[in-house]
Amino acid sequence: MTVRHFSVEGIVQGVGFRPFVYRTAVGLGLHGWVANVDGHVEGEVCGPTPAVEEFATRLRTDAPALARVRRVRLTDGAHRRPYDTGFQVRLSAPGGPDTAPREIPPDAAVCDACLSELYDPRDRRYRYPFINCTDCGPRATIIEGLPYDRIRTTMRRFPLCAECAAEYADPRDRRFHAEPVACPACGPRLAWEELRGEEALRAAVRTVDRGGIVALKGLGGYQLVCDAGDPVAVAELRRRKRRPAKPLAVMVADLAAAARLAQISAGERAALVSPERPVVLLGRRRWRGRAAPLAPGVHPGLSRVGLFLPTTGLHHLLLDGLARPLVVTSGNLSDEPIAIDDAAARSSLAAVADGFLTHDRPIRSRYDDSVVRFTGRTRITVRRARGLAPAPLPLAVRRPVAGAGAQLKHTFTLAADGRAHIGPHTGDLADLPTYDAFTASYDHLRELTGIEPAVLAHDLHPGYLSTRWAMEQPLRRVAVQHHHAHVAACAAEHGVRGPFLGVAYDGLGLGDDGTLWGGEILVAELSGYRRVGRFATAPLPGGDAAVRHPSRTALGHLLGGETLGSPRPYPWLTRPFTERLDPAEVAAVRAMVARDVNCPRASSAGRLFDTVAALLGLTDEVSYEGEAAVRLEATAGDERAVPLAHRVVRAQGLWVYDSVPTLSDLLRRQRDGEPPSRLAAAFHLTLAIVTAELVARAVGEGAPRTVCLGGGCFVNRRLLTEVKRRLQAQGLRVLVGGQVPVGDGGISYGQAAVAAARLAREG
Repeated sequence: MTVRHFSVEGIVQGVGFRPFVYRTAVGLGLHGWVANVDGHVEGEVCGPTPAVEEFATRLRTDAPALARVRRVRLTDGAHRRPYDTGFQVRLSAPGGPDTAPREIPPDAAVCDACLSELYDPRDRRYRYPFINCTDCGPRATIIEGLPYDRIRTTMRRFPLCAECAAEYADPRDRRFHAEPVACPACGPRLAWEELRGEEALRAAVRTVDRGGIVALKGLGGYQLVCDAGDPVAVAELRRRKRRPAKPLAVMVADLAAAARLAQISAGERAALVSPERPVVLLGRRRWRGRAAPLAPGVHPGLSRVGLFLPTTGLHHLLLDGLARPLVVTSGNLSDEPIAIDDAAARSSLAAVADGFLTHDRPIRSRYDDSVVRFTGRTRITVRRARGLAPAPLPLAVRRPVAGAGAQLKHTFTLAADGRAHIGPHTGDLADLPTYDAFTASYDHLRELTGIEPAVLAHDLHPGYLSTRWAMEQPLRRVAVQHHHAHVAACAAEHGVRGPFLGVAYDGLGLGDDGTLWGGEILVAELSGYRRVGRFATAPLPGGDAAVRHPSRTALGHLLGGETLGSPRPYPWLTRPFTERLDPAEVAAVRAMVARDVNCPRASSAGRLFDTVAALLGLTDEVSYEGEAAVRLEATAGDERAVPLAHRVVRAQGLWVYDSVPTLSDLLRRQRDGEPPSRLAAAFHLTLAIVTAELVARAVGEGAPRTVCLGGGCFVNRRLLTEVKRRLQAQGLRVLVGGQVPVGDGGISYGQAAVAAARLAREG
């Protein structure tokens, strides 16, 4: 007979791990106990030595689907006398002072077993919107504290009825110790004004069916819902939400419905049906000879559409009642955080929604929908949020550190003991509401994980709200350059320990020389870097105004782009572009550039995308970051093209891409009648060729042969595909972020990786 104490770390609370341990132990004839202790699972087993050894093996190999077992520790049991009382699930207990950081389970979409019950008229949870079990349902959005028990979730407001209590206590039941368990008799209820339950749901269905907009209380916040096939409803949603152009996500009932709208690869299919249920950016199908099932305003002028499947029983019931694709987008006004408080939602969305389908289960933590994209078999995370965050990712870190993030697509990161927790997507830190949402999320996740950072890493830019917040914290601070953080995030995710070559293409980030960067080639390791290549600089007339108006960025390139021996485009080439602009605007920009007044220079790949989009007449004004680049990618489509002229020169000790020949050639070919689609494709191809040449020059000077790609430009499917293909043809190892967002949403993870490496270097 053997008595062994076991401790299991990882995502092991809220995923049915204690029921799994109970059933495994009983099945092997073992005695003992199991309990949630702080953020982990602990217990003791007693029985024949072979059975105890088999039990230990199954802890690692047979864990529930939602569990992520990171470490199993076995020691001699504390009891000398064998147990003879069977096996028990004990009450949870707090951990000791040396307890490792706690891991928080993300929310999981409703499982097939619960769906079967949802549509079974004989089941007592028939059409109950909040159906869940140990394999699915809310987790991170309802947890108030750890250990994970109902009393420390927002479900504590709903005492279990006798039938639910019996299921909760029955080891043979799928809801054994499922903390959010509920039913129509004891759980949350739907509400629509004075209506409740099914009547409330029917009111929401009628509103959407008649072309209205519904504010729906989802898992991680309010969502705005309308008929995705109704152009009037979609246009009205855009007007009220103040979101003129950014694509809207569409929820469909199942894979068959998704396949009618989009082309779906095996990887995309797996992502759609995963428990995470992210929005997946898919190539839309062409509808010739019949009416398109989606209103054009859902994704205006774009070739890809964001689709996702229902995450909750409520979503399933809503789709079942309407039998059509639905726009399901964040419940907020443009640039504000998603609403989670009922009163605040009614206030902020009163002018947007025609009605509110809500319920009485509070949302503790704000989680927007995750977004992913595939380039071939490569999965790119665009937004890490509901279903993915705050599940930990590996990171070589010992002493606790934190990353404050950037300004756009903001996240923060808490890291300790070999793993990092990226907090929920906040959005753009533009004002007080988003700032408050960030600080509240940071404090809550710090409390849940138990991570008290010794070092706080932040961006170099002093104007970022995240940097200002970091400067107010009573911690040791580490400033991390924006693009170093981008490529460090990629390297750290893939476990790269030694030097690497980083390619960072994005909009703007402050360089260590005080200028704005954005098209950078770095020889780096996690603890530091040196710049070996860049894009030529160009002025941004009006600073932020140029970011919002690509035509200004284009004028900056044409009138004041860095001269590296190439003549600027001749006036007769630029005249067709300038003549379609406001003459007063052109004159003002010309004067600003000539006098160098409010014209910060930037070596930005993102702003070059903006320039080309403006020259091709795709857009002169944008309503969200990256809009011009998205339009340029959509225009290129799958068009084949001949590359534009390009030139890489040596300047001031760096390899520099001279973009003047590229822009001159583009204007010349445009004048000769080459269509925008072919020119857009040619630009993408040219940028990939230039990247390969910049990297080749660096490798020729002894740079490492592992290349890490980072920055929001690599969300661009065509650019990423071409760059990877050309770099791999040089025999280089090419890496890109998969779980960590490739854009600014991954900056905080990269900052934490840099801080951890610098601490390790200090010893």
